[in-house]
Amino acid sequence: MIGSISVCAAHSQDKAKPRVFVSDSQSWQVSGRFGGIHDLVFGTTKGGGRPQTAEIVKTMGEECKDSIVTMKKENADYILVLDHEGGKSAILKDNKFAVFNNDGDAIKSGSTRSLGGAVKDACKALMEEWASKSRSRS
Repeated sequence: MIGSISVCAAHSQDKAKPRVFVSDSQSWQVSGRFGGIHDLVFGTTKGGGRPQTAEIVKTMGEECKDSIVTMKKENADYILVLDHEGGKSAILKDNKFAVFNNDGDAIKSGSTRSLGGAVKDACKALMEEWASKSRSRS
């Protein structure tokens, strides 16, 4: 008896997820303290680069679960640029972001008080465009 084996490839009903490249954060933080008594003034300052790239990638994984973060820019559908300004008071901190599609066109930019808020806004913009592109391909 000759038998046959059939192999069926399972196709996911889920649409592909957009790939997002997170650019290196160029964030800086500067802080200082100054004081004085009579004719004596003293103080200190410190600061320097404080990259937030790993934190942004982590937050993307938490807040934008319908996307995939990639470290290969050439494979990305979108590029996220997010800079965190540190060293200011809690009220004045600013997180600036910009999202670009793979044609290099800016699709959204803005600023928020929290890094999580910037990631949420960026995610919303790229997922809306991704859904729009998916509808136009259908």
